[in-house]
Amino acid sequence: STDLTSTVGYDSIIQHLNDGRKNCKEFEDFLKERAIIEEKYGKELINLSKKKPCGQTELKVLLGIYVHRYLFLFSAEIDNVGQGHIQLAQTLREEAKKMEDFREKQKLHRKKIELIMEAIHKNRNLQYKKTMEVKQMCCCFLHYALMLLTCTRTTLLYLSPLSHFWQLFLKLAQTKSALEDSDRSYQQNITTLEKIREEWQKEHIKACEFFETQECERINYFRNAIWLHVNQLSQDCVQNDEKYEEIRRSLEMCSIEKDVEFFINLRKTGSLAPAPVVYENYYNTQRNATPARSPAPVPISR
Repeated sequence: STDLTSTVGYDSIIQHLNDGRKNCKEFEDFLKERAIIEEKYGKELINLSKKKPCGQTELKVLLGIYVHRYLFLFSAEIDNVGQGHIQLAQTLREEAKKMEDFREKQKLHRKKIELIMEAIHKNRNLQYKKTMEVKQMCCCFLHYALMLLTCTRTTLLYLSPLSHFWQLFLKLAQTKSALEDSDRSYQQNITTLEKIREEWQKEHIKACEFFETQECERINYFRNAIWLHVNQLSQDCVQNDEKYEEIRRSLEMCSIEKDVEFFINLRKTGSLAPAPVVYENYYNTQRNATPARSPAPVPISR
C-alpha cells in the first residue's frame, strides 16, 4: 500500500502466521484424540482376550504334544495387539507434546518481533499525525496571510485610512513570522518522519524475512510430523500383521486326523461293542436248561 500508515500487508502476514499456528494446534489436538482412541481400543482388546479366552476346553496336537497351543497363541497375540495399540497411544502423546513445544517456541520468538513492530507502527503513526497537523497549521497561516495581503492591496487601492493600513501590515508581518515558524516546524517534522519511515522500512524487511524463515520451518515441521504419524500407523499395522502371521503359522500345524485320534485314544471305553441281549424263556424249563449261546462280540474298528 502507498499509504504510509497502512498495515494491510503486515496484518495479512500476521493473519497467515496465525492460521498456520492454528493448523498446528488442530493437528496436536488430533494426535491427542487419536491417542485416546488407540488406548481405549487396546485396553478393550486386552480385556476381551481375558474375559472371552478361546480354547479353554479344546485339546489340540502339536509336535506330538497334545495341547491347545494354537488357540492359546491366538489369545496371546490378540493381547499383544492390544498392547501395541496402547504403546502407539503413548507415542502419539509424545508427538503431540513435541508439536506443542514447537508451536509455543515459534510463538515466543514471533512475539518479540511483533512487539518491536507494534512500537514502530505506533511511533510512525504518531509522528505522521503530528506532521499532518503542523502541515495543516502552515496551510492555515498561508491562507490567512494571503487574505491579509489581499486586504492590504484593497486598502491601498481605495485609499483607506493609513492607520487601517498599518494594522493590516502589522498582522501580515506577524502572520509571516508565524508562517515561517510553522514551516520550519513542518520541515523538522518531515525530517523526523523520514527517519522513522526509514527505520520502519528497515525493521519491516527484517520482520518479513524472519516471518518467512519461521513459516518455512513450520511447514517443514508440520509436513514431517504428518509423515511420521502415518509411518507410525503403517508400522503398527505391520507389527499387527506379524502377530496374526504367528497365529496363521500355528494353525497350519493343526492336524485334524491327529486331533480326532487323540480324542478317541484319550476317551475310549474299549475295543469291543456290547453283546446283544438274548431272549430267555422262563416258562419252558427244558429250554432254559440249554440257553442259546450269545454271539461273540464284534470287534469295533475305526
